[in-house]
Formats: sequence, C-alpha cells, structure tokens
Amino acid sequence: MSRPVYLVDDDEAVRHALGLLLSTVGIVATGFADPQVFLAQVPKLEPGCLILDIRMPAVSGLKLQEKLNAHGVDWPTIVISGHGDIEACRRAFRNGAVDFLSKPIDEQDLIDAIQKGQEALEHTLARRAEKAETLALLAALTARERDVLDRIAEGFTTRQIAEGLGLSPRTVESHRAAIGAKLGTISQAEMTRLWLEGR
Repeated sequence: MSRPVYLVDDDEAVRHALGLLLSTVGIVATGFADPQVFLAQVPKLEPGCLILDIRMPAVSGLKLQEKLNAHGVDWPTIVISGHGDIEACRRAFRNGAVDFLSKPIDEQDLIDAIQKGQEALEHTLARRAEKAETLALLAALTARERDVLDRIAEGFTTRQIAEGLGLSPRTVESHRAAIGAKLGTISQAEMTRLWLEGR
C-alpha cells in the first residue's frame, strides 16, 4: 500500500517542481509552506513519508524533525538542502532521517528515498499493530493469571510457581491452561515472547 507523502518547504517553486516530478511516477505529495501549519495538522493526517527542507525562516527542517520526534511522530523523513553540511547531515540522521539529499534533487535519488521511507513506515506500522494486538491479549488476563505468566516467563517450574504464589500445582496448571487459551499458545517460548513484547 502506498502511503501519503508530505512535502514541507517554504519555497513555492520547489514544492511545485517536486510535486510535479513525483506525480509523473504516481506519487501524490501534499505540500505545506509553513512547518507550524504542518505540525498543527499532523494529528489529523494519515501516517506518511516526510520531505523536509532544512532551511525555513521560522522553523528549520531539523527543528521540525525534532518537534515531531518529541510528539512521538516517527514517520520516515527525507531532509533536503541547498546548503548541506556534514553537521546538518549528521543531525538529520541522528533524528531518524532515512536520507539527506542536496538540491538540485536527483529524481531517482528522491524516488529511491521515498521507496525506502515507505518500506520503513510499513514495517513500523506492522510492528505497532502487532504490539497493540499483544497488549490486547495480555489485557484479557486476570491479575492472578498475570502473576503466573510473569513467573512462566522468568523460567520457573509449575512447582516453583505454586510455592511462590501459595497455590497448589493443580491450580497453577489450571491458570496456565487459561493463559494458553487467551494467548492462543501453550508454548512457554511463545508466552515469554508475548510477555516481553507487552512490557
């Protein structure tokens, strides 16, 4: 699935040129002249790939990248610059950029960077959905089942769990069966993986 592309650049000519270039390969880019306006719109936008100009009057592309990170927005970012320097490049990558391109932008480099960004975003969204599913499964456990699962994940035997919780081994086995039914697995390794993922 192709995700949206958002282009934040105060230069209208650049927004128009890049938008036109991307449209020739079937990519629709939504342009924003003002980083602050874009930031305000982010909560309403579908996750996508960002193209940020490094030099903008009020908020630079790097500063915008940092603000997005602070808000927990980890969309893949391509930073573009007509004045690229090594330190800016380093900072962009430290902030999670997938690429740093100098103007004039090479068409194929930009398309490749967007492709890389789209793949990274799909991976992130899939991982997030998987985590949400795991948390929902774990939320269905009772407090006692959670106690038992904690000890299963820590490698304790049924007898050790029973002694630690003041239960009979039969009761622990009963809880273990209920946990397996709710998590959809009776494998200790898989239960441990879900437990770790839900932490």
